[in-house]
Amino acid sequence: MPHSTITEFADKVNEVIPVMMKEMTRRQASELYKGKITLPQMLILDLLNKNGECKMKDLAHFMSVTTAAMTGIVDRLVRSGYVERVYEPNDRRIIKIRIKDKGLELAKRVNHQRRKLIIDVFGQISEAHRQDYLKVLLLIRGIMQQGEAEAQ
Repeated sequence: MPHSTITEFADKVNEVIPVMMKEMTRRQASELYKGKITLPQMLILDLLNKNGECKMKDLAHFMSVTTAAMTGIVDRLVRSGYVERVYEPNDRRIIKIRIKDKGLELAKRVNHQRRKLIIDVFGQISEAHRQDYLKVLLLIRGIMQQGEAEAQ
């Protein structure tokens, strides 16, 4: 592969990422692809799947949105039966969002399908290339998380 400028690199990555995102979304759970649940809602379910419950302000921070915007996202998840609001008994201003069984099932199904997709695609690539790709992804994640921390 010939050397390219950072601008040429950015243009190539900018062409590839939307196609990869579309294909990954298309191959995941039908609920996600058919618009029954949005990507931000799925990200929230993933987080709640790992943590069980989170405060509204923490969810808003995780998604880099206002608590008002997060309220809209959570409202749709509550209406769909994926999560529930839990009020702190001593301070009703503190609202926690807890994943329900239906939300756990969806998160597990999507994660299973994502894992299968990764195995299907990356099974066609050498171990060395997979390790190189993972190393770059971890570097990028670190850079992005560092930038997020500095912005706060």
